[in-house]
Amino acid sequence: MPPDPPAQNSRNPALTPRPTTIVEAPRLAARLGVDLFLAVETFQETGSFKFRAAANVAASVPNDILLAASSGNFGQALARAANLAGKRAIIVMPDSSARVKVDAVRENGGEVVFVDTRRETRAAKVAEVFAEHPDAYLGSAYDDPFVIAGNATLGHELAALARAGRPFDAVVVPLGGGGLTAGMVQGLRQSAWKAEVWGAEPLLANDGAQSLRAGRIVRAATEGATIADGARVQALGQRNWEILKDGLAGIIEVNEDEIREGVRLLSALANVKSEPTGALPTGALLNSPQRFRGQRVCCVVSGGNVDPQVYLEILSGATP
Repeated sequence: MPPDPPAQNSRNPALTPRPTTIVEAPRLAARLGVDLFLAVETFQETGSFKFRAAANVAASVPNDILLAASSGNFGQALARAANLAGKRAIIVMPDSSARVKVDAVRENGGEVVFVDTRRETRAAKVAEVFAEHPDAYLGSAYDDPFVIAGNATLGHELAALARAGRPFDAVVVPLGGGGLTAGMVQGLRQSAWKAEVWGAEPLLANDGAQSLRAGRIVRAATEGATIADGARVQALGQRNWEILKDGLAGIIEVNEDEIREGVRLLSALANVKSEPTGALPTGALLNSPQRFRGQRVCCVVSGGNVDPQVYLEILSGATP
């Protein structure tokens, strides 16, 4: 397999991601019982790390139409990146997607095509739309070389920060389709910074953990009914798997209560607004703090795009 292409965002300043925001959170660290800091991606364009990937796609491919499936974050990022690049974005979204994310795709110039995932897979709907636009670039929110290379920029940044005086032994990253975790592994490898990369995955959508245990990609029959909507995928991407099967230190399976508590702790003890998917690493430390005793840990808060009502219910401790 040829090497994945490097990120090309430098060709267009508007498509260059913002540096990640580092938050020291001593109260959160004390609560979790580990030495940690946060890499917060909520201040990227469109509110999540996905802009890194989407910007690299828009900057790197010649196609005028960009097509992908997304539960929201990648969709709005691709819509924004396409807009900045003077291109058109068509996003296939589950009809259960958070309204705030659907609205954001449209506000950023993207066209939304809904799919009822109880009756039809995202892939089937994407194929249907692609048949109508055969000249489009058919991308994946995670299983795509340009996406992985774009996400790898976060690994490069963290490695540079480590060398500048903020070292870390482990980084815990939300895991859905594997685009961010694969990018993190790739970026740290390319930057020659040795740190363990851990995936944090919802227990209700744990196809990644099952895959690591089986030594092959395990595909779930349906999307997991987890509050972490960014991790509602049925299987890791093939490109991601080739990187992650040997590149991950492991995957921590996080239950729904731990995800919700992670959101609350990030708000209360770090003053960071996180969507449930972005709180998976915090939930993972609640689940397994003993894994990281004596280590300096970086937790990636991948995004902050959460429906206001859902966020209020989580913060209030309301029963789902």
